[in-house]
Formats: sequence, structure tokens, C-alpha cells
Amino acid sequence: MLKVDIESFCYQDRTVLEDISFQVAQGEHLALMGESGSGKSTLLKIIYGLLHVENGSVSWQNAAALGPNFNLVPGESYMKYLSQDFDLMPFTTVEENVGQYLSVFERDSHPQRIKELLKLIELEDFAKVKVKNLSGGQQQRVALARVLALEPEVLLLDEPFGHIDNFKRSSLRRNLYAYLKKQGITVLTASHDPNDVLPYTNRTLILENGKMAALDDTKLLFNNPPNYYIASLFGEVNKVPIRLLKSYAEIDRSVLVYPHEFKVSKTTGLKVVVNNSFFKGTHYLNEGVTEEGSVLFFSTSNELTNGEAIFLNVSLETINARLQVEQRTNT
Repeated sequence: MLKVDIESFCYQDRTVLEDISFQVAQGEHLALMGESGSGKSTLLKIIYGLLHVENGSVSWQNAAALGPNFNLVPGESYMKYLSQDFDLMPFTTVEENVGQYLSVFERDSHPQRIKELLKLIELEDFAKVKVKNLSGGQQQRVALARVLALEPEVLLLDEPFGHIDNFKRSSLRRNLYAYLKKQGITVLTASHDPNDVLPYTNRTLILENGKMAALDDTKLLFNNPPNYYIASLFGEVNKVPIRLLKSYAEIDRSVLVYPHEFKVSKTTGLKVVVNNSFFKGTHYLNEGVTEEGSVLFFSTSNELTNGEAIFLNVSLETINARLQVEQRTNT
């Protein structure tokens, strides 16, 4: 069990993190999400031991994880951290970079282990290539293989796919997270990309201005976000007054609605005029304007015409679910 308790952490006179407290079970995958500057990278650096925290503690299996004031070389042996700075050896080959982190007592198994790791990051054909000749995305994958080489019990990932091309990113995510789950490695992934989070993580911790805004099951948090900020981290979202959706409603509140939750009608519902229809591959994301001038985003399977008037509806089930979340959050 990883336990993190941080009363406060400051850079000079500025408080960066405050009232952070959570636990991560062995083998669990926790996502850290939040806008830039919310404290995700700082939190990972504290957990790993790169930053000293006066008011707080970090422990793994009831043993304290100590910071730079106690360790000459930051980090504990059971924990590895993949930062946005790769820290590779540019004038040595890919396989030498990975092999450097393998145990000196198991040299006979090094070739097989290196081959396994390079297959995981899809760089088998680049084993003999010097790192300085690789692209940024390829270097990021080598850095990932290096932190996996010693089979950590806890793995901290800071935007682990940020430099990797989309066509490689999907397969690498699937391979990596399947491998980590199979190995029972505890993972914390800081990311702004919901594609890193939604399919793979057990729970998600949301940071806002250095504080915990939410901590819940990832699917539950997506399906019923407690506020606009949290919902927006997962993608486009609308905040719609209930009276516009249900004219008979007496509740003077707004609900959060994802674009895919709108149902389109040609006769009844909330009238909008289409401004734009963006092709998204599997669907179209449309921008519409209400008679009051509000902009709404909604999904359709077909392209709509600019200036076309259509009607939007949201199920009563969705509205009630969002209202219940709001009520629990405010009590």
C-alpha cells in the first residue's frame, strides 16, 4: 500500500500542494489529472523523493519513503519515475541504455530481458542504433524501457506518451498497461489525455490549484462528474440550464451534458442553429447556438449543414443522475 499525506508543499513563498491525502493499493493503477500547473508533476516528484516535504509523509508497505534530505541519490530501490526529461545516454545504443539498468548478477539473462523490453516498446529493430539518432518519441520509449528494466514495485509516469506519435501511442498504451497489470506493479500516471486514463486506470485523482478536487473510480467519475472543471478534463462538455431541456421543470439549476448524450430531433426539444460540423472519424462534433445565444456541442453520426435548425434532447435519467451527484457534492 502506497500512502501519501501532504499537509502543504511550497516553492519559495507559493503554496503548490495542500491537503493531499490518499492511498494506492498494491497493483492498482491511479491516474492524476488536472490542468497545467495544478501540481501533478510536483506530487510525483515528492512521492519519488526528488523534493523534500516538511509537512507530510510518503510510505510504501508501512516503510517511509524519504526525500533528498535523507538520500544522497533520490528515490527508493522499489520505485521508478519516468519524467518528461528522458535522461538517456545519447552516444550509446538503445540496448546499452536498457541493459545498463539490469542486475549485474544476472548477466546471462540480459539479452533475453533486453529483447523482451524492446518488444514491449516496439523498438526491436533499433537495438543497435545510438540514442542520439532517435526521434523524441523513440527516446521516450527507450526511457520507459529503462525504468521497467529493474521491475519496480511502484512506477510513476509523468505524461508517458506525450512525445509519441498517435499511430504508435495506442498500441504502446495497450501493451504497457497490460504488462504492468500482469506484473502487479502499482502505477501512478499523470496525464492530461483521457485516452491514457479512461480505458486503463482503476481510480482517478483530480487536482485543482494544488488541492484534491475528487478521488473516485474512473468510470464513475467520468459518467457522473461533480462539476464542470472535472468533466472538462475528460473532453468537451456543456453546462445547460434544466429549464431549456425540460420546459416544465421548476428547478433553477444547470446540468453537465457531454456531446454524445444529446439526442437529435427534427421537431421537438431545445432548438439550436448549427454553426459548424467537425468530422471526428467515428462521428461529427457539431457546434450549435441556442435562441438565447449559448453555444452547445453535440455529436451526430452524420454531417450537419451550417444554418440548419435542429432540436436537442437529454434523457431524464441523465438529468437526474447529474442532479444527484451535485446534491451529494454539496452536502
